[in-house]
Parts: sequence; C-alpha cells; structure tokens
Amino acid sequence: MSDPLTQVAALIQPRAPFSKLTSAAGHWHVSRSETGRPFYCAILEGRSCLAAEGHDAIMLEAGDFVLIPAARDLSMTSVPPPASMTESPYSVLSGGEVRLGEPDRTPDFRALVGYCVLGSPDATLLLSLLPRIVHVRDERRLTTLVELVGEEARAQRPGKDIILAHLLEVLFIEALRSTAATGGSPGLLRGLADVRIAAALRQIHDLPERSWTVEDLAHVSALSRSAFFERFQRTVGVTPMEYVISWRMALAMDLLRRRGGSIAEVAERTGYSSANTFSTAFKRHSGQTPAQYARGGGGTSGH
Repeated sequence: MSDPLTQVAALIQPRAPFSKLTSAAGHWHVSRSETGRPFYCAILEGRSCLAAEGHDAIMLEAGDFVLIPAARDLSMTSVPPPASMTESPYSVLSGGEVRLGEPDRTPDFRALVGYCVLGSPDATLLLSLLPRIVHVRDERRLTTLVELVGEEARAQRPGKDIILAHLLEVLFIEALRSTAATGGSPGLLRGLADVRIAAALRQIHDLPERSWTVEDLAHVSALSRSAFFERFQRTVGVTPMEYVISWRMALAMDLLRRRGGSIAEVAERTGYSSANTFSTAFKRHSGQTPAQYARGGGGTSGH
C-alpha cells in the first residue's frame, strides 16, 4: 500500500540550499516580510520566541525544529524580549555567521535558519496538503539531526555545503513524519494520524484512477457517510472530494511535466472518463489546458 507522505514529498522535491548560522546575545529582535517561501529554523542553543502571521507565538528551545511551508510575516525575539521591538543591528562574522544583539557578549542563542526550494513548479497545490506550521520537539531522531546540522554548520570541513543541504532535506521530511504521528493543524499529516481517515487517504493515493465517491471512502474508513465527511474535513481541512481532485491534479501535473503519456492516458490514470472531462477539470485548477501546460514544461522550476 502506498505511503501518502512519501508520495507528496517526492512530488514537492524539497531542497534546502539556503541556510545561515545565526547567533545572538542579550536582548534582540528581528523581523522579516516574506513572499510565501518555505522557512525553517533549527534551534542549536538557547531559547527564542517565534511569531508568524496567523499563528500564536511559539517558545523555541534547543533541539526544536520549525517549518513554515508558506511563510509571510515572521519575527523572532530573545527571551525575555527587548524593551523596544525595533529591529536589532547585526554583524556578519568570519565564516558568514550572523550575530544579533550585543556583539561583545558571548552568544546565548544559536540557530540555523533558511529557506527551502521546492523543485515542483506546482508546489502551491501540494503545500496546501500540509499544516500551516510544523513545530517538532522531544523527538529523538529529529534532535539528533539538529545536532548533526549544528556540528556541520560550525565546522569548516570539505563538502560542508552539500552535506548541510542533504541533512536539511532529511530534517524537512523527518519533521513532517514526526508531525504525522502527533497530529497538528488540519492537513494531510493530521489525517494520517487518524487511523480511519488514513485508510481512506491511502486508498485515494493507491487508486487515483478509481471513480471515488464519499460513500466509497466512508466504507473504506468503516464510518457512516456523514461521520466520515465531517471527520475528514475536520482533520484534513478540505472535503473528501476536494482532496481527491487536488491529488489527481498534482499527479496529472507531474505526468504532463515528465511527458508521462498522452493527455488521454493521463486522464485515464487520474480518474477521468475522457480527455475532454479531464481537460475541463485541469484548466479550472491550473488556468491552462493540459496541452498548454505540457508544452510549457509545467512552468519554471522552483518555488
């Protein structure tokens, strides 16, 4: 049986080539306005407070990992915060480390922060299946990875950049997997943490070509239609059929981008009775016909 998380991660194609080691001392505050890029932060030493648009502030400790799939306005402060929330000055040390706060004091906080690049040009659709924020703590495997990232970030070894990028990719997936086990905000991961809903999700991913109905999926989950519909929407954040369509579109875009068959074949593989029906649904979701999308190579790579 398929693993929905692996499938989504494979389509997103996360990479983490952009990171910087940040340290701070004393009282400090930093804020950024972002454009929806995936932001991550691995806390290596000390504590800080992270506030992200639309979320309650989070107290972060050493070993924590935070991933915001579509970051907008962000701010981080020392604990306790400074009296004035004006932007703290910073300096760049040898080796590229960014120092915040009081430059002459021994740092009491270190973190590796950066942005992910998503190889899929259709990442927005796929990111909608993930929680709005992922915060993982007290997970042994993840803590070990954060420690490895910290060691690599501080060292000046040959191949440092590529090792760090691959470690961060593993951190990305491990953070998502950890969240799947603990629930979190509505999305695919919370759905996978619910045994009944996970059964339906796996069937959707296993058999995207099947003409699914809410009744079919409720039967797979051993729930009544109404109970299944309410539970699915509450845990995944969309209705069952909205999820089915989103997953079919993600697969279709991937197949078209990779030239994985004619439009009629892609339609059949993603559950549409004809190329015309598929083309109508595809254009409604992407703004392009399948032929236009395929000719354009699926847009520009990256996110």
